[in-house]
Amino acid sequence: MSASRTTGARLSGAAGMNRRDALRLFGLGALGVAAAACAPSGGSTSNGGDTKAKNFGFSSWSLNEEASKPEVQKIISAWESSHKSKITTTAFPYNEYLQQLTLKLNGGEIQGAVHLDIAWLAAIAQMGKLKDLGKVAGKGGYTDVSLKSGQYDGVQYGLPWTTGSIGLIGNQKLLTEAGIKQHPTTIAEFEDALRALKELKGVTPYAAATKVAQLKDIFPWMQTFGCTILDGDKVTIGDDASVDAVEWYKKLHDEKLIAKDVDRFDARALFGQGTVGFYDDAVIGKGATLATAKEKGLAEQMVPVPRPVLKSGDQPRALLWGGVIAVVEGEGSDAATDFALHTTSDQATTVEYFSKLALPPTTTKGLADPKVAADTFTTDWTEKITKTATPGPFWAYAKNAQIEEAVAKQVQAVLVGQASGKDAMKKAGEEVSALIKG
Repeated sequence: MSASRTTGARLSGAAGMNRRDALRLFGLGALGVAAAACAPSGGSTSNGGDTKAKNFGFSSWSLNEEASKPEVQKIISAWESSHKSKITTTAFPYNEYLQQLTLKLNGGEIQGAVHLDIAWLAAIAQMGKLKDLGKVAGKGGYTDVSLKSGQYDGVQYGLPWTTGSIGLIGNQKLLTEAGIKQHPTTIAEFEDALRALKELKGVTPYAAATKVAQLKDIFPWMQTFGCTILDGDKVTIGDDASVDAVEWYKKLHDEKLIAKDVDRFDARALFGQGTVGFYDDAVIGKGATLATAKEKGLAEQMVPVPRPVLKSGDQPRALLWGGVIAVVEGEGSDAATDFALHTTSDQATTVEYFSKLALPPTTTKGLADPKVAADTFTTDWTEKITKTATPGPFWAYAKNAQIEEAVAKQVQAVLVGQASGKDAMKKAGEEVSALIKG
């Protein structure tokens, strides 16, 4: 089954899923604060119990969702049958999951394997409850970028279950109509492409995020212009490169190459109407867009486009996205570790999971499997975009959500003409520095 059909089935029609995807892609809100409040200084502490017990627990938001629950339950049931064991499951809605998991971990009520968004790994690892999985990670055959998504402070706390990224999706039909023969690879070529698309009637060249909720999309563009964002613990937002990036974004806004008041869901809706040249989304965004698309044949026109670079030879930037399975040290942790390894690296298991939910495998063999390789959108995305993706710059900080919002508000102030790029980035840098220290 193709990624377009499977992802569409996964995301269509449920308001709860839309909220969940919004949180996953665009920030954690107060939940990150809750995690920080309960987090000690780090290290690993056992919750007690028999680590060699064959029965264990498994916590996942996927067990609370209509599309994914039966697929995850199949994996659990198969394990229970083959290992003569019992897996006790815990499920919370995605938008409650981090808060509930944090509270129950802190109270010693969670054991076994736990499903984590990669953006949460640092906060949970800092609680000192997770097992170091470094000794088993080498057995999985994971790709380098996937393996790194489960690491915090040099320790392998999670085994990668799904690894993708947020990058650009293009409408090849519109690009061709606009006379764009090759995908733009530099900022200059990208601007030329956007201006060509603008000549087409009723087309938004680039449905970039312009609402605060998604304006953290500016981070990859800042990095593209040369801003490191963080240099150790020093915030570099406010340097010339960050100002250049925001002023460039403002230029696109003023030239109407990007639209006002657009978030991810607005962009998907517009793209689904066949009226957008480029927009930013995760790899699963194809299915989410096609689920409500009005434009016939859009699936064949959607193409992954590496983010243009400032100058030839630079590395395209993308934001890492995905989930890992971690293990709580204590009761049943040995069996839970084996389960996590099997679930994330067994080829038959991961390929079947992909065929139902369009979530890319994290192993080299899984990605090379004919059933996965036949989906050219996913394979192209993995090779062209996820290959060079990096974690969110502030994921290691408990106040990640507030940090992203502080920057987003300053970027929006530039877009609407309330502040200059220089003044806004200076203020953003100061606010971020204060949040990191606070």
